[in-house]
Amino acid sequence: MPFSVIDLPNTERAPRSPHAPRVLIYSHDTFGLGHIRRCRAIANSLVASFPHISVIIVSGSSVISSFQFGDGVDYVRIPGVEKQSDGRYGTHHLNIDLADTIRLRTDLIKQVVLSFDPDVVIVDKEPVGLRGELLPSLDILRRRGSRIVLGLRDVLDEPAKILAEWSQSGALQALADLYDDIFVYGLESIYQPLQGLPEQHRFADKIRYTGYLKRAVPSPMPPNRHPRITKGPFILVTPGGGGDGAGVIDWVISAYEADPDIELPALIVFGPFMSRESRKEFTERIAALPKLESLGFEPRLELLMNRAHCVVAMGGYNTFCEILSFDKPALIVPRVKPRLEQAIRAERADHLRLIDMLHDPLQNGASVRDPLVMAAALRALPKRMPPSQAFVPTLLDGLPAISRALADSLSMPVRFRELAPNAAAI
Repeated sequence: MPFSVIDLPNTERAPRSPHAPRVLIYSHDTFGLGHIRRCRAIANSLVASFPHISVIIVSGSSVISSFQFGDGVDYVRIPGVEKQSDGRYGTHHLNIDLADTIRLRTDLIKQVVLSFDPDVVIVDKEPVGLRGELLPSLDILRRRGSRIVLGLRDVLDEPAKILAEWSQSGALQALADLYDDIFVYGLESIYQPLQGLPEQHRFADKIRYTGYLKRAVPSPMPPNRHPRITKGPFILVTPGGGGDGAGVIDWVISAYEADPDIELPALIVFGPFMSRESRKEFTERIAALPKLESLGFEPRLELLMNRAHCVVAMGGYNTFCEILSFDKPALIVPRVKPRLEQAIRAERADHLRLIDMLHDPLQNGASVRDPLVMAAALRALPKRMPPSQAFVPTLLDGLPAISRALADSLSMPVRFRELAPNAAAI
C-alpha cells in the first residue's frame, strides 16, 4: 500500500539554545547496519518531537556518514571494531590490538560525556558497552543526575546465552544499579528478551515495552537512478549490511536459474559489508538472468522497500520494522549463528502470520539448498497477505512511545537537573 509519511520534514529549524536539554545515544557495534539505523530512527524522532533539543550519537560505524540526520542531531565516530563469524571482536582499521582500541574508545566516550553533559542517555543493547567501555561514563552520568536508559531490541538471543554473557560482563548488576529505564522496542506479547534472567525484582519495574519502531520514506533528495525493474512490481532482496548474507542471495539467484518463469523480477541489494569476492560472483550470475538486477549499497533503503511489491530478507530487527512499516508481504530466511536472534523473531512473527519463514538448510546441517524450494516460496510470496492483516494492536507505536516516556526530561525549554555533590567537577 502507498506510504505517505515523510521522514525528516523540511521544517523551519527551532531556535538554538545552549540551555536546552541534551541527549546522548551510544551504539557499540560496527558490524552491519542494524544498530546505527535504530539509533538514527530514535534520534530523528526525538528532535521531531522536541525541536529545541540536541542529540549526539556515539558510534563506531564506518558508514554513519552515509545517513541523513535531522536538525539537532550529530554524531561522534569512535575507532571501529569488527565482529567476526564466531561472535568475537577485533580491531577494524587501526593497527593496534583490541585492548588498546577499547581503552581509546573508553577515553573518547568519557570525553564526549564530560563535554556534552547530556540530560538523557540512551544505551543501545549493551548495558556496560563493549568490553565494559561504557562503565566509567555511566558512573559520571549517574553522579551528574542524567537519566540513563537502556534500549533493547525485541529479541537478544536465547536466554541462557544472554545470562552467561551478562553475568560475566557485569551487565546484570548495571541493570539494577545504573539504569533508570529499560525500553524494549517490541511487544511483550511477542517476546520478552529479559525473561529468565535472575533477580528480576531488581529491574522488572524499569521495563517498558514500546512497540516496534515505525519507519518512514526519506525526505526528497536528488533522485536516485534505480534499476529498470523497479518501475514495475518487483521483489526486494536485502541481507541488511550483507556481511553474513551471501547464503540467502545465493539461494535466490539459484531459484531464478532453476525456474526462469518465476513471475516477479527481483532486485538484490548486497549491502556495504558483503565481501568483494561474493559480490563479484553474484554480479556475474545476475547478469545472465533477465529477471534479476543488483545494487551495492542504498543508505535510503526505505525508498526501495516502499516501492517493492514484496520482500525477501534475513530478519534483522531494522528490516523487520521496515517490512511492518511499509506493510510488505515478506519471506524471512533467518540466520542462526552466532546468535539465534533472527530465528526467534522470525518464528514468533510467522506464528502471528506477520511474515512467512523459510529456514536455510545449510545453517541446519544440510549440505545443499534446493533451488526449487526457494522458487516455490518466491512464486507464493506475491499472493501473501500483508502484515497489517494480522491485526496486532500497538505493533508500531515505538517511536511516539519513546517520546512520551522521555517527555518529562526533554519538554522543558531549559535544562533542569539536581546534580550530585561535586558533580560539576567530575
